[in-house]
Amino acid sequence: MTFSFTTTLTSSALALAVALVALPADAGSNRVAVDQWGRDHSAATYQRGHGQRISVTQRGRSNLSFNTQDGARNRVTVGQVGCGNVADTAQHGGRNIVGVSQIGCRNDATVTQQGHRNAIGVIQTGRGNTANATQHGNGNVVLIIQD
Repeated sequence: MTFSFTTTLTSSALALAVALVALPADAGSNRVAVDQWGRDHSAATYQRGHGQRISVTQRGRSNLSFNTQDGARNRVTVGQVGCGNVADTAQHGGRNIVGVSQIGCRNDATVTQQGHRNAIGVIQTGRGNTANATQHGNGNVVLIIQD
């Protein structure tokens, strides 16, 4: 069996992402920005505390983003353009916001929040679509637009 440089690099990047998930950010107001352009994307993020921010931008091929936050008043934005898409994200606490934009290819989205007064916005265009949103508590808002 022959492994290419791309396969090795992708496996190493995924292993690093999984290792980083095991290192939570406990303090408040932490920011994570992931920009991936090109081929076989992946991203995994975990934060703990209040007022956390995650921003993921993926353009161009296999996409995938996995985000989890604990605490309250956290924000996640995911922008995916072009192919594999996926984007799963989950938050706990209250007054959290998730925004997902998926343009082109297989789409998907799955968002889960707990607490109250949370907001979810998902925009999906072109091909597979699918969006699941689950919220608990009261005063929550979900907006899903598909084309």
